[in-house]
Amino acid sequence: MPLDPHAKRLLERLAATNPPSARSLTIGARRSALQQLLAFSGLREEVECVQNRTLPAGEAPLPVRVYTPTGAPREPLPALIYFHGGGLVAGSLDSHDAICRSLTNASACRLISVDYRLAPEHPFPAALADGYAALTWVAAHPRELGIDADRIVLGGDSAGATLAAVVCQMAATAGRPPLAAQLLICPILDACAVTDSRRAFAEGHLLDQATLDHDLAHYLAADVDRTDARVSPLRAAQLQRLPPTCIHTAEFDPLRDEGAAYAERLRLAGVKSTYRCHSGMIHLFYGMGRLIPYAATAYRLIGEDLRSLLA
Repeated sequence: MPLDPHAKRLLERLAATNPPSARSLTIGARRSALQQLLAFSGLREEVECVQNRTLPAGEAPLPVRVYTPTGAPREPLPALIYFHGGGLVAGSLDSHDAICRSLTNASACRLISVDYRLAPEHPFPAALADGYAALTWVAAHPRELGIDADRIVLGGDSAGATLAAVVCQMAATAGRPPLAAQLLICPILDACAVTDSRRAFAEGHLLDQATLDHDLAHYLAADVDRTDARVSPLRAAQLQRLPPTCIHTAEFDPLRDEGAAYAERLRLAGVKSTYRCHSGMIHLFYGMGRLIPYAATAYRLIGEDLRSLLA
């Protein structure tokens, strides 16, 4: 399918600004650029309730934002612990607020957005420590959060989906906490990937190889092995104990093929999973609904798939 015309116009609009290569960006500029992109998210959906709080978890108190979906049934609700994208160097509770609002309504889950620590101030594996700490605390306090301990989902988008996939593998290895499902939206799953989609869309399709390289260079110390499953969860030795998984990718995204490969590995490992590749879409399309109307359809499909896994 050809590139979605709305996505094409967005790419042309961005190209007309002649942006500098991501390799030359400071961390501050990288963070500002993501915030500006997500300003195209459109109107924020109304939800039942939004609460900012701090979890006494991990190496330092962990800020989170808790979303209750509109028309939520009587508690306890299923929970979606969510890690925002941004290459593990950018993004925040605020940058992904509209995304979280759409996801909580679409999934009918109480969504807990985690403000994990970012590199380079807090390089690998700080984000992993925060992600696992958030999961273990939430699983241990279901009544306080009004959630069902048997229906906890771990999810994220882009590098946040990397974090979700790794923390999910950590929980499976440790045997706790139990997870009902994982949700990976346009995930980065292999830091060493050389795939058809990485080659075809290395430039000019919003997320480029320069940005991926920039973020990894700030997230990882030089001596960290990029094939380590904590960096590249697609390379994990075994996946048999993982929970049911929902993976959504975009056709014109350099990350497309590794998402498809992970879905196939999960299938071969006997893990129940659903996989969708959104035709004509680019990376982060779901966060720019004001300019790419298809985002609303994608949220509906994500919600349907996740509710099906939790049924």
